[in-house]
Amino acid sequence: MQVTVNGQTHDIDADPQMPLLWALREVLNLTGTKYGCGIAQCGACTVHVDGMAVRSCQLRLGDLNGEVTTIEGLGQPQALHAVQAAWIDHQVAQCGYCQSGQVMSAAALLMLNASPTDQDIDRAMSGNLCRCATYPRIRAAVHDAARRLAGS
Repeated sequence: MQVTVNGQTHDIDADPQMPLLWALREVLNLTGTKYGCGIAQCGACTVHVDGMAVRSCQLRLGDLNGEVTTIEGLGQPQALHAVQAAWIDHQVAQCGYCQSGQVMSAAALLMLNASPTDQDIDRAMSGNLCRCATYPRIRAAVHDAARRLAGS
């Protein structure tokens, strides 16, 4: 089956029941998307499908309908996405395991809501768990990224 990931089309010879997460990690070697819980409760596996945040551990290849963007496709070291730059500036990551999912959820939020309130951020990010509890830094980084995207 053909899958478009980060702007590139790939022919994947895999069972249509395979979760997108494993196709990304094991077939395409895109390991930025993490396995956390396997039941779509922690958010570590969050990617975008046509700009919407989805949990790749529960999305089967055969059900995929749209272009996938992973953390590797969001920004590049020489041209970080505003959310990635804000994450660094606010030193959000501690252990870092959940951060790719956090960043992808935050980027999806900002595509839908350019000026989120604290409540909007908390609601949008509630499906992403951080064992290090950097939630205040996450919220501050999302606000900062919104300002960056607005050009102010």
